[in-house]
Amino acid sequence: MSTLAILSAGQLRRALSIRDLTDESEGPHALQRIVAEVVDSLSRAWGCAVQLQRASPVVSVADNYDRLHYPPDAVTRDERYSRYVCEGALLRSQTSAMVPPLLRSLALEPSQADVLLACPGLVYRRDCIDRLHSGEPHQMDLWRIRRGPPLGIADLKEMIRLVVEAALPGRAHRLLETTHPYTTGGLQIDVEVDGEWIEIGECGLALSALLSECGLPVTGTSGLAMGLGLDRILMLRKGLDDIRLLRSQDPRVAGQLLDLEPWRPVSSMPPVRRDLSLALPAEETAEDLGDRVRAALGARADLVEAVQVLSETPYEGLPEVARMRLGMSAGQKNVLVRVVLRSLDRTLTSAECNALRDEVYAALHRGSVHVWAAGTQRKAV
Repeated sequence: MSTLAILSAGQLRRALSIRDLTDESEGPHALQRIVAEVVDSLSRAWGCAVQLQRASPVVSVADNYDRLHYPPDAVTRDERYSRYVCEGALLRSQTSAMVPPLLRSLALEPSQADVLLACPGLVYRRDCIDRLHSGEPHQMDLWRIRRGPPLGIADLKEMIRLVVEAALPGRAHRLLETTHPYTTGGLQIDVEVDGEWIEIGECGLALSALLSECGLPVTGTSGLAMGLGLDRILMLRKGLDDIRLLRSQDPRVAGQLLDLEPWRPVSSMPPVRRDLSLALPAEETAEDLGDRVRAALGARADLVEAVQVLSETPYEGLPEVARMRLGMSAGQKNVLVRVVLRSLDRTLTSAECNALRDEVYAALHRGSVHVWAAGTQRKAV
C-alpha cells in the first residue's frame, strides 16, 4: 500500500476547478499579456517557430521528476511539497513537466530546426499563506531547442535580457549561480524593486542527456531552458501587493486585470488579526500550516491574508502548566501563529472572524485541550 498522502476526490475536484488565468479560452486576463509579450519578443529576435503548449495538470511522476533528472531522494518529491493523485501521478509542481513530452514529439519532426517551446499554466504546491504566495501559482517554461550551431551561455544571457525587457521594461536585473537537475550553467534571475532584488525565474543550458533521452540527436542539438514565475512578474509590472487580487471578482479590481497599466488602488478593507497558541508536531512547517488552512476553508481561504509563525518553543522548553493548558504531548512543539483575515471587497464582521479563527484553530491544533474564540476551554473527547 502506498505511504504517500493522496489527494481525496474532493481535493482533486477543487484543484482542477481553479481557473488558469493564462488560458485565453477561460476569459481575458493580464497574465496572458505577459505571456504574449515575452513569447513575441523571443520569437522576433530569434526568427524561430513557436510551439505554445497546454496540457492537463495531472502528470506522471516520470515527467514531473524522473525524466527531468531529479534524484529519487529529492526533497521536492515529498508529499509535504507535492500533491499526489496516486502513486504514479500528481498535480504538476512545475510547468517543466510539460517539456519531456514536447521533446519526444519534437524528436519525430526533424524539420523543426529551431523552435521555442512555451509552456504556461498553473502549478500546484503546498505553500505558506501570505500576500506573495499561493498554493496554485502560474508559471511558464520557455525552452529554445536548436539543431545546428550549439547554444551557449552568451545565448542564455541574451535570452534573459529579452525576457526582462519584455516582461518588466526598465527594470535592472542581476544573475546568481544556481543548480537545476535538468540544466547546466544554472542562473537565478533577480530584478531590482525599490532597492531590493526580487527573484522572477531561473534558467540554464538544457541538459544534453535529457535531450538525447527524449530522442533528439546526441550531436548537433542544444537548448536553453527557463522557468518564470508569472504571478510575481505581473504583480511587479502593475504594482500589486497582494496575490489574491489576481483572482478578485470585485469589478473595480477585475477591470484593472485586463491590461498591464499601473495599478490604481481601490478602497482597502481593515485587517483583523487573531493569534493562536498551538500544539503541533515537531516537524510541522509553515508550508504545512498553509496547506491545512486551505483544505479546511476551501473557497473561503481567500479571506485569509496571511498565516504567520511568530515563535516556536519545543516541548522541553515549556513549563508543565503551559503544556497542560495546551494539552501538549511529547514530540510536539508550541507555535504561536498569527492569522490575518481580510476580505478584498468588504469588511468582515466580528462573528465571521471568530468563526474563521475557530475553523483555522481546529484544523491546526493537535493538543487535547482547545480554547475557542468565545474564551471557553474544552478537552478533546
